[in-house]
Amino acid sequence: MHRRSARLNPVVSSLVRRLGRGLDRVWWLLALILAPGVAAAPGAVVHLYCAQDQVFAEPILEDFRKATGIRVLPVFDSEAVKTVGLANRLIAERRNPVADVYWGNEELRCRQLAGAGIFRETNAWAAFGQRSRRIVYNPQRVASAQLPRAVSELTNAAWRGRVAIAFPAFGSTATHFMALRQGWGEARWQSWCRALADNRPFLEEGNSLVVRRVARGEAWIGLTDSDDITAGQREGLNVAMAQGVTDLMVLPNTVAVIRECPHPEAAEKLFVYLQQASVVRRLETAGALETVGLDPQALHPEWAPILLDLDRTASKLQRLFRP
Repeated sequence: MHRRSARLNPVVSSLVRRLGRGLDRVWWLLALILAPGVAAAPGAVVHLYCAQDQVFAEPILEDFRKATGIRVLPVFDSEAVKTVGLANRLIAERRNPVADVYWGNEELRCRQLAGAGIFRETNAWAAFGQRSRRIVYNPQRVASAQLPRAVSELTNAAWRGRVAIAFPAFGSTATHFMALRQGWGEARWQSWCRALADNRPFLEEGNSLVVRRVARGEAWIGLTDSDDITAGQREGLNVAMAQGVTDLMVLPNTVAVIRECPHPEAAEKLFVYLQQASVVRRLETAGALETVGLDPQALHPEWAPILLDLDRTASKLQRLFRP
């Protein structure tokens, strides 16, 4: 321990030598305070608002506690309004922050919060790892050769009453639909949304429910997230991921520190910890993130125009897909 401290921090090394010569105990206490990598004081906490699925996040947060001594107090969101609920909560608390760190599971809401001044001014947020939007299908219902090769084909008559999607006013489905609007233009996008709504899709509260609907064979295909497909496969559900589909998109995880948060030192430690390559690998192994990216035909949106029109587009999606 002393050799590591001396190598990393000469000040600590000097203090330890003084301790050995019989100086007062205060030198040792000061050395512990200054030493990098030393566990936090007993009772240290960090408040986290977390959009990453609880089953994936909790083991990571427990390892962080073991490594640092800092206990994470997380708030998770429901799947139906994931990211939107947390974003609204952070905006409502902006004058009296409760959270220290925000762990997001897609980029749009993180950029929205950054633009609203919710995060600290410098080194405010970072993206790490990735998952993606995908088409899931039931191999007993449809052969891979029959699958749509573009998201736009979900309106075809062959898929009438056979497609499942999460309600597109929230979460990654909303992000995906907003990116499609930018890529296709307003007229084509509205026409497609109306045609998709008229094609009688199953509207689910979340992406994992899309996978389950497809697994049961009630829907043949669905638009969902890669991590939900992986989770379903690990449960033994009869689902597969379509390949070579255009107009899909990448969804990185994000982490940010809240402006004037209650526990800035602990927040910084968690901010750095979540970006570590070892953490990303663990999330990939668990199925929360992907190791292989989408092909170049994936959507690459310009976020600034989407954010400027965010509320209006969300309202349109509410009207177009209202059950």
